[in-house]
Amino acid sequence: MTVLSISLIIFGVALLAGFVGSLTGLGGGIIVTPALTLLLGVDIRYAIGASLVSVIATSSGSASAYVRDGLSNIRIGMFLEIATTFGALFGAFLALYIKATWLTVVFGLVLLQAAWQMSRKKQEQGIDTSPPDPLGVKLKLAGVYKSPTGPQAYEVHRVKEGFAMMFAAGTMSGLLGIGSGMFKVLAMDKLMRLPFKVSTATSNFMIGVTAAASAGVYLSRGYIEPILALPVMLGVLVGSLTGAKLLPRMPVQTLRAIFAVVVGLVAIQMIASGFGFKW
Repeated sequence: MTVLSISLIIFGVALLAGFVGSLTGLGGGIIVTPALTLLLGVDIRYAIGASLVSVIATSSGSASAYVRDGLSNIRIGMFLEIATTFGALFGAFLALYIKATWLTVVFGLVLLQAAWQMSRKKQEQGIDTSPPDPLGVKLKLAGVYKSPTGPQAYEVHRVKEGFAMMFAAGTMSGLLGIGSGMFKVLAMDKLMRLPFKVSTATSNFMIGVTAAASAGVYLSRGYIEPILALPVMLGVLVGSLTGAKLLPRMPVQTLRAIFAVVVGLVAIQMIASGFGFKW
């Protein structure tokens, strides 16, 4: 194949990755990395480097639209990013002493259960009738987002539990070298009881911060190849902007189904990797 045809294939894959990553809040790396390594035989280190670029592009493209439309909760995003960052540092430290093989399998099983629960969700949780978390009130984490029926106010619940899960998500990210977008969405949706669209939009806002730090390391080591990263960045950017336009109008159950499928595939990949199967 010519360089142009390969670039077009990469662009197409990145387009799909950005679209799905924008709708689910997971970032495009979940699709980009396995696609580059399996379809095109790209070295995993260069694939991860391009994947990090795609995550930054997803966050930059869709997050700006979500912030403009009032879907992202910036206060929650910046607050929870503290836990994720410290967790990632802790996970990187643990990676020096802990064998992550079986931990990968166990965590993959947990993700499968989470994907199953998400797929069974029939409707958006909406506004929780229980009292809001006092810490959330003190930090002014509540917000309002646009819905098809008009502006909807929401409160924040179980802030401490959500913060703890973000720390765990960062730890797993640093320990296993995986993205933490799925854990961010699960923490905000299941624990903190945010509307699902707010959870995915806020996750898109957050993942760019984490990816930017990691991308700097890969760039310094020469693992970000411009010829590979450029079509990935452009494709993901276009896909994420398209997804950002569709998210406010898409049914929540459809979004949950997409999220469940993607997380389920990632879980299967983690379990297979833990047992030594190569993709």
